[in-house]
Amino acid sequence: MRLHSKLMLVILLLIISIGVIFEVTFKNIMETNLKHEIGSKALSVAQSIANMPHIQEAFKAGNPAAVIQPIAESIRKQVGAEFIVIGNTDEIRYSHPNPKRLGQKMVGGDNGLVFKGESVISESTGTLGPSLRGKAPIFSQGEVIGVVSVGYLQTDIEKEVSKIQKKIFFVTLLILIGGLLAALLISLNIKKAMFGLEPKEIAWMYQEKHAILESIHEGIIAIDTDGRITVVNETAHKILGVPNEILLRGKRIEEVLENTNLLEVVRNGQAEYDKEIIISGDVFLANRIPIFNKKGNVIGAVASLRNKSELAQLLQELSHVKAYAEGLRAQTHEYSNRLYTLLGLIQLGSYKEAIDFISKEVDVTQGFIQFLMKEIPDPIIAGFILGKVSLASELKVNFSIDRESSFKDIPHEISRDSLVTIIGNLVNNAFEAVRENGKEDKRVTLFLTDLGKELIIEVEDNGKGIDTRNSEQIFKAGYTTKNTISNAGLGLSLVQKAINGLGGYVTFSSNVGEGTVFTVAMPKSRGRL
Repeated sequence: MRLHSKLMLVILLLIISIGVIFEVTFKNIMETNLKHEIGSKALSVAQSIANMPHIQEAFKAGNPAAVIQPIAESIRKQVGAEFIVIGNTDEIRYSHPNPKRLGQKMVGGDNGLVFKGESVISESTGTLGPSLRGKAPIFSQGEVIGVVSVGYLQTDIEKEVSKIQKKIFFVTLLILIGGLLAALLISLNIKKAMFGLEPKEIAWMYQEKHAILESIHEGIIAIDTDGRITVVNETAHKILGVPNEILLRGKRIEEVLENTNLLEVVRNGQAEYDKEIIISGDVFLANRIPIFNKKGNVIGAVASLRNKSELAQLLQELSHVKAYAEGLRAQTHEYSNRLYTLLGLIQLGSYKEAIDFISKEVDVTQGFIQFLMKEIPDPIIAGFILGKVSLASELKVNFSIDRESSFKDIPHEISRDSLVTIIGNLVNNAFEAVRENGKEDKRVTLFLTDLGKELIIEVEDNGKGIDTRNSEQIFKAGYTTKNTISNAGLGLSLVQKAINGLGGYVTFSSNVGEGTVFTVAMPKSRGRL
């Protein structure tokens, strides 16, 4: 049996089952509600009669039935009850639809609670047959002197239920007919939507598509018109840094990857080729193509991502060269200022001040250089830090190296370029932060230690701090709070990438208006980036 035939049969059986359950359940509900309604009505009439002064006074007369019978029969006809029986505490009738039964004992045996002063609804069998009764006690001076019983026959209730059941059956029949038509339409639409394919054929095509996607070395991500991911291959998982066991399908593309421009492709239906995009510090070439249905409407978009690692590596090397160049330029500028100062002192004849100035500069410079050579013997890192010291002097930033620092035991396999990337970007960000804080005292402190099993890098500044609302965004490529700096938003993402490559982690603490401390820890046993 083909799929659409199975679906039609299953839906039809389901609708029939629902219809039968609906009829039985609704009948029971209606019967219960009808009994409750009639019982409440009977009880209300019984209580009203029991509270009538004429009825209470009639119990004192010599022949109560003469007074009570006409009143009871008049009310019975008005409310449509089958009977209204009024009796005393000995259950002797003072009213009955059949006058011949006046003076006889009441039948049913359900007056026990009534004689105790309670009003009840009961089902019992009397002289007229099974009935639903409402019973209320008649009081005189606080004592029960009689009982009022208002009843409706069960046969009358069943007739009402039967009428309702016929209506329910008619409605159920209409539902079944509508369900049959709906089942037919659904099965035909499903067949059309599946292009007449059977589940086995669809499963095979799915496996084939999955194998093709996984064989591609490019990252593939597809979305629907709502921007939710419909397809993502293993390569894309690796690019995004998300394990395969984490399901990305169904998530919005903005939650997984920002600045993809896929939604814009869905809106305008225009393909885009070889557009650069930065993901986790790497540069990728992205092709974005809209997906059309048979009617020519856009139903989604697909993007392919190719790693542009060579360009990323070149950018990183160029950033190092730029940092070195800035350091050298700052150092040259600083020494030019000192030479001009020295020249001025000599021209003024202040030879003693000139000698003191030279001695002081020599002592400071030599002391600092000796400290670097002793505690940070690696020439690449030491030279880089020295350049940053000169840059800080030019920027009027008080940049200091914690004298407790020690960076001697750096394993040979750890990339120096990665360490320079981490230190350089953290220090540069600190310089920018203190320059924006508006304080005269602009301090940045660098602390390095190789004690224990980890390399620790700590950069502290007294800058403007980081808003807690931005704490989860600062390591994302392209994110920045600066509006006037080109290529901003890449520094911390490059730091994060370098740290990940060394198997380390980065943390920070910050107070707005007071400053920030970034701490990086990397294991010494980790291999090359």
